[in-house]
Amino acid sequence: MDLYEYQARELLDEQGIPTPRAIFAQNSHEVAEAADALGYPCVVKAQVKIGHRGQAGGVKLARTRDEAVLAAEQILPMTIHGHKVHGVLVAEAKNILHEYYVSISVDRSSRDFDVLATANGGTEVEEIAKEHPEAVKRLHITSLEDFDIEAARRMANAIGFYHADVEQAAQILLKMWRCFKDNDATLVEINPLAKIGDPDDESSKSLCALDAKISLDGNAAFRHDGWRRFEDPVHEDPFERRANEHGLHYVHLHGEVGVIGNGAGLVMSSLDAVSGAGEDQGTGIKPANFLDIGGGASAEVMKESLQIVLSDPQVESVFINVYGGITSCEQVAEGILEAIDVLEGSKPIVVRFDGNAAAEGLRILAESRNPNIHVCTTMEEAAQLAARIAADVKEGQA
Repeated sequence: MDLYEYQARELLDEQGIPTPRAIFAQNSHEVAEAADALGYPCVVKAQVKIGHRGQAGGVKLARTRDEAVLAAEQILPMTIHGHKVHGVLVAEAKNILHEYYVSISVDRSSRDFDVLATANGGTEVEEIAKEHPEAVKRLHITSLEDFDIEAARRMANAIGFYHADVEQAAQILLKMWRCFKDNDATLVEINPLAKIGDPDDESSKSLCALDAKISLDGNAAFRHDGWRRFEDPVHEDPFERRANEHGLHYVHLHGEVGVIGNGAGLVMSSLDAVSGAGEDQGTGIKPANFLDIGGGASAEVMKESLQIVLSDPQVESVFINVYGGITSCEQVAEGILEAIDVLEGSKPIVVRFDGNAAAEGLRILAESRNPNIHVCTTMEEAAQLAARIAADVKEGQA
């Protein structure tokens, strides 16, 4: 469950992590009232569950009431990377002296928790890691360990909070960990964690979370009655809703390679393979979704699954990874061709079959002679190809 920024701030506030005063608004009248209440200058920020809002024009500074209203009227009709804006957060503008990036996440590859931080915040951490790997500090915490104040202090010193109070930084790191653990989160990210205040007044300087991204583990919802406040039935992801209507287990992610497989374990491995391929190739390509067609999937199920994935505008290629047990690869192949037949245009599809009727399924695909279908023998080879195709398409669009 991905949270909007204004919802993520609630969880940070509950842990005592400093954030600017802010008010959620859904129309220009509410924005005007919020801006007057907070004072000027203020920032009007689009609320969508995706990054790069600023580059898309979804974050604007307002120095007057009229500028705040104008910003709202420009932002509220926007769709950012396929996500419709349904509200804005009006927040106090702060005088930023320095920006940091800090996050805690589940690391599937090492099967532990990953604390990631850098003194070069305010931008994508992937870019920082690629251009200045020495600037990114990482700490792994196993499921049997804890992250205490001493570990937080060591991390704060390692990051280089040379513009900020190390003790305050350590306390924020510790509170982030508590937010992560108490809420069964898979990601708690602050970017930027900013040093704010008057550059000429040392006593005015402090750290403040100017933006936050939090993802919660939906499987833990039964433990958290408070999560009901975060439910968003009106603005439910359309791809997830469509998949639910067909009994499919689908999770919408923010990448370029659609992933379809049978069995949660195989799909998770496929996601990891695509992410790894993007890192190996230096393109940053990531999976666009998790879609498990389950055991015994029919041609109709495969057809519907592929149509859902291909309807996502961020998808540049699709990786279909099926191990035939109850599921017949022959049926999956027929579903792939049926989906392509009904779609006006298809995108490159990389297929890896193994197990029940794999040879028959591959024969059906080969006989179709469709130039958009590519066959690979291993998961790693298929993931590499799907990632490379997606990167080539994106580069061609640039």
